[in-house]
Amino acid sequence: MKYYVSVSAAPAGDGTKERPFTTMQEAARLAKAGDEVIVAPGIYREAVHPCHAGEENARIVYRSEEKGKAVITGAEPVTDWEHVEGSVWKCAVPNSLFGDYNPFTTLVCGDWFIASFIAHTGEVYVNDRAMYEVDALEKVLHPVRSKASWDPDFSVYTWFARQDPETDSTVLYANFHEWDPRKECVEINVRRSCFYPEEEGIGYITLSGFKVTKAATQWAPPTAYQEGMVGPHWSKGWIIEDCEISHSKCSGISLGKYLQPNNDNKWSKLKYKDGTQTERDCICQAQTEGWTKERIGSHLVRRCDIHDCGQTGIVGHLGGVFSVIEDNHIHHINNRQNLAGAEIGGIKMHAAIDVVFRRNHIHHCTRGLWLDWQAQGTRVTNNLFHDNALPYDYLMNEEAMVGIGEDIFVEVSHGPTLIDHNVLLSQRALRLPTQGVAVIHNLICGSLSAVGTGVNNGAKTLSSPRYTPYHVPHRTEIAGFMSILHGDMRFYNNIFIQQKIHPFLKRMEAENAGSPWDELNTVAGTKPYDGYPTQEEWEREFEGYCGMGSEPSDRYYIPLPVWTGGNCYFNGAVPCDKEKDFTADTQHTVFVKLEETDGQRILRTNLGDYLPEKAAEPLTTKALGMAFEPEQPFENPDGTPIVFNEDYFGRKQTRVAAGPFMRVTDGMPV
Repeated sequence: MKYYVSVSAAPAGDGTKERPFTTMQEAARLAKAGDEVIVAPGIYREAVHPCHAGEENARIVYRSEEKGKAVITGAEPVTDWEHVEGSVWKCAVPNSLFGDYNPFTTLVCGDWFIASFIAHTGEVYVNDRAMYEVDALEKVLHPVRSKASWDPDFSVYTWFARQDPETDSTVLYANFHEWDPRKECVEINVRRSCFYPEEEGIGYITLSGFKVTKAATQWAPPTAYQEGMVGPHWSKGWIIEDCEISHSKCSGISLGKYLQPNNDNKWSKLKYKDGTQTERDCICQAQTEGWTKERIGSHLVRRCDIHDCGQTGIVGHLGGVFSVIEDNHIHHINNRQNLAGAEIGGIKMHAAIDVVFRRNHIHHCTRGLWLDWQAQGTRVTNNLFHDNALPYDYLMNEEAMVGIGEDIFVEVSHGPTLIDHNVLLSQRALRLPTQGVAVIHNLICGSLSAVGTGVNNGAKTLSSPRYTPYHVPHRTEIAGFMSILHGDMRFYNNIFIQQKIHPFLKRMEAENAGSPWDELNTVAGTKPYDGYPTQEEWEREFEGYCGMGSEPSDRYYIPLPVWTGGNCYFNGAVPCDKEKDFTADTQHTVFVKLEETDGQRILRTNLGDYLPEKAAEPLTTKALGMAFEPEQPFENPDGTPIVFNEDYFGRKQTRVAAGPFMRVTDGMPV
C-alpha cells in the first residue's frame, strides 16, 4: 500500500494521493511491511517515529517524492526578537514549546565528554548556520574570536540562554552582527531526533532522499544509549540512502547502542568503575540480552551527504555490526570545536564487526574514521581522506590541539582490520595503538602515530592495560579478552610520501615525546615499527620451550611480528629498520595536491613519473595470514577469500604495483 504525505495538504486527509496526510507521523502509525510512504516537497517540523517494522523481503519505504525537497527538521522558527544593544537581540520562548525535553536546560554530558566544556543540546541557527553558544551574556555583548574553531570568523556569532521562572520561558540572547533576525531565517533546536523509532526492533526500514536537519541530540559514548538525529534504534536491516544529514548537535546517524538503564554512563555518574570496565560490562550484557547477527545490524548507509554535526556524522557501538557504509560524503564534523571528548569523528564506530567502509569521501573533520575496539573483519577500502588533521595555519595553537585528528584511527582492537586502496592526504594518516591490521595498496601522505603506545588506561603508578574483546569470526559472540601486544601488522605495496611538516607540529612532537597516548610522530613511513620482530625472530622465542616447568619468560607479552614488502618511499619518508623489498627514491621531489573543479576532485601529482615499474602477483587472503588473537584471516564478511586485484577505481589487474591505482597520471579524478 502507498501512503501520501504533503505538508501543504488540507487537514484531515486519509493518506491517499488525492487527500494526503499533512504529517509523516500519521503515515508512520499505519505503514506496515511492504508499504511505501511518499512525501511531497516541504518542511516537516516533526519527530517521525516509525511504529512498525518491515520484513527482509517487504521493507517499509519512506521516500521523498523529489530528492532533497522533503525536509525533516527538529527546529522551529523564532521571529519575535527584541533589540538589546548594538547587534545583540533577545527573545523569550515559552517553555511549553519544548514539551518534556528542553534543549536549553539539558547539558551535553556523558562518558568521555570533557566536562570543562559547558554546552546545551539546544542550538540557535541563522540562515542554516549554527551559532556559537557561550556561558555568559557578556560574551554575547563582547564576543571573542575562537582560536580553536575551523571557522573563526563566524565564531563571534554567539548566543546565550537563561531561564525566566516568572514567565516560564527560555530567554535567548544572540549577536547577529550584520543581520536583523526579524528579517532572516532564525531557528532553534526543539526536538531531540528527526527520524528515529521510540521502540527497539523496528527493522527493515528505508529512508530515501530526505534532507534531515537540526536536532538536539545528546552525547553518544559507547557506554550510553546512543541516540542520533536519524537511526534504527537497535534493530536490523535499515537502508539510509541519498539523504542530506546535517546540523545535529551531537550525532547525525546513530547505528548504536540500546539503553541499558543499569549501565548508562555509569563511569561519569558513579565513578567507581572506570570507563573501560563499564564498556566491557556493556558488551557482555548486550550478548546476554540478544545482541546477535540474526537480530541486530546489517544496515546500509549509502550516497548520503553528512555534514556540520557536533560530535559525529555516523556513530555506533554494537548496533552497527555487519553493515555497509558506502559512497557517502562526510565532511565538516566538529569544526566549531564547541564539543570535545574521546568520541568525535566523521565516523566513530565501536565493534565494527564485518563492517565495510568503501568509496566514501571524508574530509575537514576533527578526525576522519575512528575504529575503536573490535574492528574485527572490518574493511576500509577505496576511500578518499584529506584535511582531517588541523588543515589551516590558524589552527596551529595549543587551544586547537584537543582536536588534532588524523584520517584513520584504529584503537585497541585485535583485528583482522583491512585498510586497502585508500588515498590518505592529511598530515597525520594513521593512528595505530592496536594490532592485527593489514595496510596494503594505499597512498599515504601523512605519518603513522601512537605505535606501541596508547593502550593503557591512564593509571598514575599502577599497571592498567585495556583488555578488549575478540569474537567468534563473523559473529557477535565473544571468544575472549586480551590486552594489546602491538605488532601483528602488515604493510604491503603502499606509497609513503613525506609532506612538509608545519613547524608547530614539529614542536609539539618534540614536547610530546614519551606521551602514553600519542607521540605526535610527523615522519611518514613505517619507521615507528623499528625494533619489532620479524616472524622468524618471534618464533625463535619459543624454540625449546616446553610449557609448564620452563624458566619464566616474557615471550607471551612481547610485541608480535611486523611484515612488510613492496612499499615505496618518497621525499624522505622512512621504512622501518627491518624492512626489505622496498624502494626509496632520494633523488626526486614528489608532489600530491587535491583540487576541485566544477564539483570534480582532481589529483595533481608527478608521482607517476617516479614510481618503479616493477609489478607482482596480487596479494591474497592466504598471503596475509591470520590476525593473531582471533585467529581469523583477512577475508570477506561471508568468510570467502579476497584477491586484491582491483584498484581504487575497480579496475582489475593481473599484475599489481604499489599504491591504490593501476596507473598514476597527473590530473586524474579521484
